[in-house]
Amino acid sequence: MQVSVIITCHNYARYLSRAIRSAINQSLDKKDYEIIVVDDGSTDETRKVMKTYAGKIKPLILKKNVGLAAARNEGIKSALGRFVVNLDADDYMDENLLHIEMTFLNFNPTWDAVSCDYFLVDEDEKHIGRISGAEKPIACGVMFRTDLLFEVGLYDENFKLREEEDLRIRFEKNHFIRNIELPLYRYRKHDNNMTNNKKKMEEYKKALKKKHKK
Repeated sequence: MQVSVIITCHNYARYLSRAIRSAINQSLDKKDYEIIVVDDGSTDETRKVMKTYAGKIKPLILKKNVGLAAARNEGIKSALGRFVVNLDADDYMDENLLHIEMTFLNFNPTWDAVSCDYFLVDEDEKHIGRISGAEKPIACGVMFRTDLLFEVGLYDENFKLREEEDLRIRFEKNHFIRNIELPLYRYRKHDNNMTNNKKKMEEYKKALKKKHKK
C-alpha cells in the first residue's frame, strides 16, 4: 500500500460523494492506495452516502463529533499507506494527484512532503481562481510521509481551526514540504466553509502565536 487518502466529513453529505468519486477515479493503480472516510459524528445523510461506496472505501464511524484535527488523527492511525493525503469532504482532486505526488516523493527521498497548487471552485465547480500551494498553503492535497506525521505528534486536537497551520509549523522545524506547480486540488468555496468563522479563526490565530512564540 503506497497511499492512504483520508476524507473527514461532518455534516457534508451533500458534497461527500463528489470527494469520494474523485478519490476512486485516480489514475494510480487501485492496489496502490486506499480511501479512508471518517464520519465525524454527522447527523445528516453522511452514513448513507458512505454505504453506497461499500467495498471501495474504508469507513470509520465516530459516535460523536470530535473535531477535524481529532478526526484526521483517527484516519492517520488506521492508514496502511507509506504516504497520507487529506481530502476535505467538500473538496475534490484531479485524477492525477496521487500518481504525480507519489512519483515526486519516490524519486526525491529528501522530500518529506509535497503539496500542489489548487483551483478555487464555486458551488457549481466552476473555476474562480488558481492559488499557489507554496504561497497560500492548505491542509489538503499535501502528501506526507506517514511516519513523519507520527514523529511530529500528528494534529494537535486542541485546535478546532488552524490545525493545519500548527502541524505545518511543527513539521517544518525538521522536515521539508516541496510544492509542485500543478493545480491538482479543487478547493470549494461556499457559505459554510469553516474558515468563514472570523471570530473563531482569530481566536485560534492567537492560540497559534501563543503556542509557537519564541
